[in-house]
Amino acid sequence: MVALDGRVVVVTGAGRGMGLEHAKALADAGASVVVNDVGSERDGSGADPSIAEAAAESIRAAGGTAVASDADVSTTAGAQQVVDLAIAEFGELHGLVNNAGILRDRMFVNMTDDDWDEVMRGHLRTTFATTRAAAQHWRDRSKAGDPVKASVVSMSSTSGLIGQVGQSNYGAAKAGIAALTVILAQELGRYGVRVNALTPVARTRMTQEAPGVSDLVRAPDDPAEFDTYHPANVSPIVLWLLSEDCPATGQVFYARGREIRRYAPWSYADTITTDGPWDVDDIAARLGPLVQQ
Repeated sequence: MVALDGRVVVVTGAGRGMGLEHAKALADAGASVVVNDVGSERDGSGADPSIAEAAAESIRAAGGTAVASDADVSTTAGAQQVVDLAIAEFGELHGLVNNAGILRDRMFVNMTDDDWDEVMRGHLRTTFATTRAAAQHWRDRSKAGDPVKASVVSMSSTSGLIGQVGQSNYGAAKAGIAALTVILAQELGRYGVRVNALTPVARTRMTQEAPGVSDLVRAPDDPAEFDTYHPANVSPIVLWLLSEDCPATGQVFYARGREIRRYAPWSYADTITTDGPWDVDDIAARLGPLVQQ
């Protein structure tokens, strides 16, 4: 049995949707949870601190342990604040789920600076800032001789790893999170920290309002039918990745309904070589057919 008794986990973007499902599942499994959410709209505008508090209260009402945070984790101060809150309330930090994010879909040629910058801030920078704050704490503990068995789980996307028209900003941020995951697994392993990522496919505020996607992810009309795109279907692998004895690190997984896949890392494919300097006509003759397969 995978249990998280005594584990302390911060979940960003946990006020609603998939983040809330992760937070509830963690609490049900015995973890103490910091529910972090600024309460912004889907596009990152506005703020409502009651969103995080209501989510934390719902967990407490169900018998779980949770505190709320409305810190802006895209900032260094906000990220440090949420880590400090976990330690102040529960004595330690064992896990981090980087789930916060926003969406501003736009065809690339129509994209504004703000559309690009705010999505990068909402996804890649929040992952950077919060993971750095947590990692600095774990490094200091490790160097002090304390045993560390910590875990970070970040949310990437098929939009970044496979591609999606209209989501160049979102996809670039999510691809960056996947790359960051692989590198941090190499850097932080020496301190007892594992780092993994997921590309979840589920019904959230983002997918429910996305053209061409909303119909795909909607709940089935028959309540007895398995709800493939319910966000709770993603939570079990999050719990496994956060558990103390999980061996996975530097991995990216796809999670949808009853299906989990492991992504193969970037790898070399076809190779051409030359005995002398490259000739452009030779490249065209030999590489051209390969890229048209």
